[in-house]
Amino acid sequence: MRDHAQIEQKLKELAISLPEPPKPVASYVPCVVSDDWVFISGQLPLQGGKIKYSGKVPVDISPEEACEATRLATINALSVLKTLALDGQWGRLVGIVRVGVFVQSANAFYGQPQVANGASDLLVEIFGEVGRHARAAVGVNALPLNAAVEVEMIAKITVQKRWRDER
Repeated sequence: MRDHAQIEQKLKELAISLPEPPKPVASYVPCVVSDDWVFISGQLPLQGGKIKYSGKVPVDISPEEACEATRLATINALSVLKTLALDGQWGRLVGIVRVGVFVQSANAFYGQPQVANGASDLLVEIFGEVGRHARAAVGVNALPLNAAVEVEMIAKITVQKRWRDER
């Protein structure tokens, strides 16, 4: 496990500034924390509240651009993780357990694993071994708001102990 300062330094070195967690685009919550597990809802490649990468790979968007879209969606997932689940403290992160990457794909496109590397490579670059994870890379016909990709994540954290008043 890396400490908070190390992760913040790595983000700075990579020129990554985590945005405010994106608002849900439908009726769901950005994440659910259950004991020491965090389930992050699917995140889109939103920037400034708008989809930055849209359409089907490779017809409307190149696989390289889709990889960048995956990276952006992962950054949005990390903002949800840090802000809503870790109370701003990276030191509570035990590890990234699983990542699901959905790629809006043309019928004859089979490069979903390479597109998903935009998430996997970034997580390992930021967190080292703590960022290694199981993964699914899935081609789909359509995604919300015509996004090119969607990234969901499961992480393990240390449980924050809370003082209980038992008067």
